[in-house]
Amino acid sequence: MTEYNQPLGGNELARFSGPNTFMRLPQAESAADLDVAVLGIPMDIGASWRSGTRFGPKQIRAESAMIRPYNMATGAAPFDRMQVADIGDLPINTFSLSDSLRIIRESYEAILTHDVIPVAMGGDHSITLPILRAIAKKHGPVALVHVDAHADVNDEMFGERETHGTVFRRAWEEGLIIPDKTFQIGIRGSGYAATDFTEAQGWGFRQFPAWDLWHKSLRDLGAEIRRDIGDRPVYVTYDIDSLDPAYAPGTGTPEIGGLTTPQALELIRALSGLKIVGCDLVEVSPPYDPSGNTALTGANLLYELICVLPGAAA
Repeated sequence: MTEYNQPLGGNELARFSGPNTFMRLPQAESAADLDVAVLGIPMDIGASWRSGTRFGPKQIRAESAMIRPYNMATGAAPFDRMQVADIGDLPINTFSLSDSLRIIRESYEAILTHDVIPVAMGGDHSITLPILRAIAKKHGPVALVHVDAHADVNDEMFGERETHGTVFRRAWEEGLIIPDKTFQIGIRGSGYAATDFTEAQGWGFRQFPAWDLWHKSLRDLGAEIRRDIGDRPVYVTYDIDSLDPAYAPGTGTPEIGGLTTPQALELIRALSGLKIVGCDLVEVSPPYDPSGNTALTGANLLYELICVLPGAAA
C-alpha cells in the first residue's frame, strides 16, 4: 500500500514553526516518484511596473502553513491519493531575464521526464512562457485557462519580446497553445487601444472581461470551459492580479474592478475533471501587502488547484 506524503499537522508541530515548504509538505530533491511537484520561481526581472515578486514563493509558503489537507467544500483529499512534495526553488539568474527563462525551460524539461504535474509559485508572469515551451514539448499544444487582469499579448515591451506582458502572444506564435481553447478570464483596466484585447480575439482566444462577470457566479463559466476543452491537456495560469486589489493588493500591476475570492474559488472548483498537466500562480508581491493577505490568498488558490488535479478527487 502506497504511503503518501502528508502536510505536517498543526497538532504535531505548531504552525509557526517547522519547514518552510508549501503546506509544510516534505521537501524532495527531484520530481522522481511524485505525482505533483510544487516549486518556486522567485523572479521579478520580467516585470514592468512594481517589483517584489521574487519574494512571492517564500511568502506563499509561509502563509500556506495554515492550510489543512481536507477540502471541506469539495471533499477533495489530494494528499490521500497523490504523492506531493515541494522540490524547492529554481536557481534563476537574477541579473539576466533571458538566462532565467532558459533555466526555467531546461528545469521544466528535466522535471517533465517524470510522470508528474508541476505546480509553480511565481515570480512574475514571464515564467509561464518557458514553462509552456517545456509543457508543449511533452504534451503538444495545450488548452489554456488564463485568469488575469491583463491579456499579456503585447508584441514587445521596451524592445524586449519576452516579458510578463508578452507571454501569450509568444505562446500563440510558437504554437504552444490551442487558440480556440484559450480562455482569458478577468481581463480589465485601461489600455492603449481596443486592439489590446481584440487582436487576440482574432487569433481565436475567448475572453471574459471582469465587467461582464461582476455580481455573477463563475460556476457556469467554469462548466462551459470544462465542456469546451474536453479531454485535451490543459495548462492553468493564475495571475493574482485577476482579483480586485481589495482582496489582493500585493501585486505588481493592480487593476480595480476585479474578481472576488469567492469567484476565484468557484472558477477553480468548476475545472475539476480537466486533464490539467501543469499550473502556476504568479505575481504575488509581498512588499505591497505587509498583512500577508495576498500571499495567503495565493496559497489557498494553489491548494484549490491541487484539489482539482487529475487524481485528487475521490
